[in-house]
Amino acid sequence: MAKEKKDGIMETVKTVFWALLIAGIFRSVFFQPFWIPTGSMKDTLLIGDFLFVNKMAYGYSQYSCPFAMCPISGRILGSEPERGDVVVFRHPTLNTDYVKRLIGKPGDKIQVQDGVLSINGEEATQVPDGTFVETYRSQGRFGTFPLCSNGPVGQGGECIKEKYIETLPNGVSHSILNVGDGRLDSTNVFTVPEGHYFFMGDNRDNSTDSRVSQRANGVGFVSEEYLLGRVDRVIFSASGKRLLYFWTWRGDRFFKKIE
Repeated sequence: MAKEKKDGIMETVKTVFWALLIAGIFRSVFFQPFWIPTGSMKDTLLIGDFLFVNKMAYGYSQYSCPFAMCPISGRILGSEPERGDVVVFRHPTLNTDYVKRLIGKPGDKIQVQDGVLSINGEEATQVPDGTFVETYRSQGRFGTFPLCSNGPVGQGGECIKEKYIETLPNGVSHSILNVGDGRLDSTNVFTVPEGHYFFMGDNRDNSTDSRVSQRANGVGFVSEEYLLGRVDRVIFSASGKRLLYFWTWRGDRFFKKIE
């Protein structure tokens, strides 16, 4: 009986080991699960969106594996990301994963003037697209409150942001939000170094991105080795703090394609 019990324990250990190994390979090679914790990519991505990151899109580096354990130097099987892609990457100094939109490629000159983005001297056109309205309340596990262009807003009130469709020089169009005149609405010219990329959030006045240097806990320029993958589609979405709160599920966002 003791031998049978020991064999049963060993079988359980083997099952758990292989399950973890298969899950680790799947996460490292194919798709990585990712929850959206902040509002920096509204209204493209909302707090509580759940998605899978396409790890095959840009190839692999040491950061493709959990705890940066992949024995890879540089990047292998790499494909160059496209301007306008929504990308998950490892923050170069904070050791956490971020999601932003890729704006600048190596050699590009990026500048924002009065809230309007320009790339290599060409403005990205902005067309008004109404407003984005949400309830002013604590959001997500961090309990953050949204910024509103109609502030101050009382809890439970309507929080409104101006919405625009921005078209990048390569023709990619996407939604951006504007709250007002923010500290990052006018910048110096950023020249993207070789092998690096420049990222911005779609919620332009509520995004700590490449407009902020890494010395100030911003993103700065991101080396290609930190790219983890591309976001193609939202799989599931909930506005509550717990997945089981089914009344907070956003059915209209299930399997929503990302533009």
